[in-house]
Amino acid sequence: MKAIIYTRYGAPDVLQLKEIEKPVPEDDEVLVRVHAATVNRTDCANLRAKPFFMRLVTGLFRPKKKVPGTEFSGEITAVGKNVSSLKAGDNVFGFDDEGSGSQAQYLAIQEDKAVTMPEGISYEQAAASSEGAHYAYNFINKVKIEKGQDVLVNGATGAIGSAAVQLLKYFEVNVTAVCATKNIALVKSLGADKVIDFTKVDFTNDDQKYNYVFDTVGKSSFFKCRKLLKPGGVYISSDLGYMAQNMFLPLITPVIKPMLGNKKTVFPVPVDIHGSLLFIKKLIAHGRFKAVIDKEFPLEKIVEAYKYVETGQKTGNVVITVKH
Repeated sequence: MKAIIYTRYGAPDVLQLKEIEKPVPEDDEVLVRVHAATVNRTDCANLRAKPFFMRLVTGLFRPKKKVPGTEFSGEITAVGKNVSSLKAGDNVFGFDDEGSGSQAQYLAIQEDKAVTMPEGISYEQAAASSEGAHYAYNFINKVKIEKGQDVLVNGATGAIGSAAVQLLKYFEVNVTAVCATKNIALVKSLGADKVIDFTKVDFTNDDQKYNYVFDTVGKSSFFKCRKLLKPGGVYISSDLGYMAQNMFLPLITPVIKPMLGNKKTVFPVPVDIHGSLLFIKKLIAHGRFKAVIDKEFPLEKIVEAYKYVETGQKTGNVVITVKH
């Protein structure tokens, strides 16, 4: 089969298109003929092994998994003997943040990291519907979201941010979206009640107060956003932040909340991929979620796709199409 491989960490140019052996599924795995994948922030971080401590998981000196990619959609061609919820012929989509090897014609993945695709959705849309939405859902399930609350989403047009806006509207909260001028119409179409154009004003100077601030691009900080929070408010970031502060502040701020106006930060450790996939599938089926796709690249143009994602200028998701 054709696959993208990398044998050392580095810039996108280390990626190579090669012919390799098709994977054989384990007893609890399914073999998927991949039709679409994505390139996302997780993939770029894995490629460069940054931050450095990622290497404890991905491989200290060289990548343990030679085929990159996390999100995918495709058709199951074989299943392991212990697989019960999926069968050959099923169209599925899924995700593995530790690496699924999706940037290839075939992948083998655990049964609980794939679910059947909803009716009427393309492979491209399905492939782009898991990673960003999974992380967005893991922002939401870390707090007590209630109808009518006020939430600000910074980076509302990224894969996580565009998913967060849609998921928050499903929970009937008031959403303020922060984005660039060119994307105002987009975030309004996703359901945002209010839009702040960060190219014109500093969103941290907004007069409105919020129950939660979701920094889905990790470009701000708890201390900059604290004044936006209502008493009891929570700041959550998708990024470790300066000197990994977003790993440590969740341990400190709950203890010193009285000194911070009863405000704190939480780190959104992502859990339960299968639960997220089922939730996203339900929303898609009911017309409550649609992944935003910026560009599509063929597998053969994977280097260009990574370079584009690394500019930090993508809107929503970048999809990789896989031909057979």
